[in-house]
Amino acid sequence: MRAVSAGFTKIRARPQAFQRPHDKLKAPRPSPLVPSLRSRNHMDSNITPSPAGKRGRNSSVILTDRMCEKRVAKRTKLYDRKCPGLYVSITTAGVATFSFKFTDRETGKQRTGWLGVYNAETFTVEDARSKVYGLKAMGGEAFAETFRDQKATKAKRGKTVSEIIDERITWMKTPVKKPDGEMRPRLESWENTASHLDRLIRPRLGKKLAMEVTKHDIATLSNDIVAGKFGRPSVSNARHMRKAASGLFNWAAEAGRDYVTASPCVNLPKLDPEHPRTRVLSEDEIRIFWHGLDRADLPWDRRTRLALKFELITMLRSRELLGAHRDELFDLDGEHPRFDVPLKRVKKRRVIQQPLSDLAVEIIKEALASDDQQFVFESPMYKGQPVHRKAMADALRGTKHEKNKDKTKTAGLCELLGLKPFTPHDLRRTAATLAGDLGFDDAWIAKCLDHAASKKAEQIVPTVTGKVYNHSKRMREKRAVLDGVAAELRRIISGLSVTGVEDTARAA
Repeated sequence: MRAVSAGFTKIRARPQAFQRPHDKLKAPRPSPLVPSLRSRNHMDSNITPSPAGKRGRNSSVILTDRMCEKRVAKRTKLYDRKCPGLYVSITTAGVATFSFKFTDRETGKQRTGWLGVYNAETFTVEDARSKVYGLKAMGGEAFAETFRDQKATKAKRGKTVSEIIDERITWMKTPVKKPDGEMRPRLESWENTASHLDRLIRPRLGKKLAMEVTKHDIATLSNDIVAGKFGRPSVSNARHMRKAASGLFNWAAEAGRDYVTASPCVNLPKLDPEHPRTRVLSEDEIRIFWHGLDRADLPWDRRTRLALKFELITMLRSRELLGAHRDELFDLDGEHPRFDVPLKRVKKRRVIQQPLSDLAVEIIKEALASDDQQFVFESPMYKGQPVHRKAMADALRGTKHEKNKDKTKTAGLCELLGLKPFTPHDLRRTAATLAGDLGFDDAWIAKCLDHAASKKAEQIVPTVTGKVYNHSKRMREKRAVLDGVAAELRRIISGLSVTGVEDTARAA
């Protein structure tokens, strides 16, 4: 027994390189817990670090810059023996990221703080160690709080564009108290903005991190919209997209959100100018249109057709007049009838007091078919509700273009009456043109259109004057314009020429 033991001792004592081939008892392998002398001197070439998430003792090394630059077959972590807690994570793409593991004394849990990405010139191993030493010098609580803030910031800036769009829409449609005391959405036109975000921005940029969106992404998207890659080529849609994107990213960069550091919607190439619509109905077209709306064989509701006449007479926008309620009408049988449009339906969010001509009053009285009818232009389908805001446009254009197979395809009034296509807004332009031809001042006409006149007799008027100090509704001037337009429409629809009217007046 002693002989065997002695022989075994000699074998163990004999260096591994000098063992005889006939030795049957092999020397044990070096323990993986004790690195060899060679591995201590050449750690960057001989150590096999453990995979991420499986920290082994042989992954604890003295980090060097050369290790951070080595390519790996799979994601690898190397822990620094010189600075406990510091480690580098190397991806197969060659990106080395420094992080620091520590125990949060407040929660008792182990946490990880991100330090930075390795760069041979700007952030080396020694820089990472110095950063850790500095953090440790701050003290335990301040040290942990630093990483808590960092984690919160990283979570904010890790949001995708789609997530921010959802938050933005929720914020826009949240009811808030308005100047008139009513609770309405924060941005009352939020549906249009939401449509632009969902149709034009979300499909292309939705999955991208918001902080990674660049001005080149916005410019490329804008160019594709103009080129027709999102349907019909449209400079207008590109402009709407830019406006929606600018609002989105400026909102995301506000203090308290900080989803992005700055908006990418800057220094974008200019879009081609949009050509404004110039469609104005001629006298013959006005006559055909007016009498055509009285035809009994038309498929469109009578109140919708009366609303079209009312827009031509009053110069009001479709949304402003379609919701007309009995309580908003005053002195219909008196000398100064008027229609007060509440600010919630006005584009500029200000009350409009619009004088009513005798022709406008006739249309209102015809539309109010019964005493219990509250809305002037009541919906034929939903009793007690006004017609839909798009009803007038649909009536003029028709529904033949609709892609919905379940929707009835009906010819529009323009097609049925043999008129060149036009929109309800073109009726406002036609009325304003008639007023201009009658010699009325542009400032008076602007008041009827609810446009702000910026100049008066070549003298620029400060904006604050109109917004804060001058609340005059200029009723006398507006009434003169609208009464003049009504008289001119009566002449046109009667078929008389200007000369004929003058002859009739002299005979009277």
